[in-house]
Amino acid sequence: MLEIHPVKAFNDNYLWIFKDSESLNACIVDPGDATPVIAYLKKENLSLSAILLTHHHADHIGGVNDLLALKDVPVYGPQSSYIPQVTKPLFEGDVVNLANTNFSVLEIPGHTLDHIAYYADTTSNTNNEIPVLFCGDTLFAGGCGRIFEGTAEMMYGSLQKLAALDPQTQVFCAHEYTLSNLAFAAAVAPEDSALQQRIQQEQAKRKNDIPTVPTSIELELRTNPFLRCSEESIVENFPEKAEQPVAIFAALRQWKDGF
Repeated sequence: MLEIHPVKAFNDNYLWIFKDSESLNACIVDPGDATPVIAYLKKENLSLSAILLTHHHADHIGGVNDLLALKDVPVYGPQSSYIPQVTKPLFEGDVVNLANTNFSVLEIPGHTLDHIAYYADTTSNTNNEIPVLFCGDTLFAGGCGRIFEGTAEMMYGSLQKLAALDPQTQVFCAHEYTLSNLAFAAAVAPEDSALQQRIQQEQAKRKNDIPTVPTSIELELRTNPFLRCSEESIVENFPEKAEQPVAIFAALRQWKDGF
């Protein structure tokens, strides 16, 4: 069975370590800082076997060189001049087997042009109880990433690609942004009872220092405004953009940037 554990870094990053339950070999996703990764591996008596990268921002790749100095392992990631450490460049439709699990590669540009995600379903992975998604900074619990390099059209398309995955998919995003994201969501849809219930639940988790991620595609479809650009409660904020979901998404993202 696939085991996934968060490693906290910086102020709000989650670096995800995963392994097969019967193995002591572990993979790390987006190691922005090597120090907490090395400490976790040592504490759990694990050996690093691979590095997976979703995009080139420093808080996702900053620890790669230090980890490679300790052990030469394959580095999976997008083909990008910003990440010369990548030894296994990946593209849409590629499949990589790690921790006895097949991960399909999804290209999801918008936050950056080189952004990819790793998705493991349950069809080709009989040892997985639920589908798993490592999506970096594209989809967040209650929100989505800023658009730094791509366009609103790109980001909307990427989010729609993720929204179409199995609703039970567990979403392992890279930051603890949930409460601020949900505060914005409540400003967009203040009468949404499902959203208010979620806010209470997530606040309780944070009071006890419990991560609010992973989230699920199903939960995001119900409460994340960036995945609901065609729903009446969201559209009514932008009546002039009715039946223009990409335009509504762009307006939402602009609103959130200044929120």
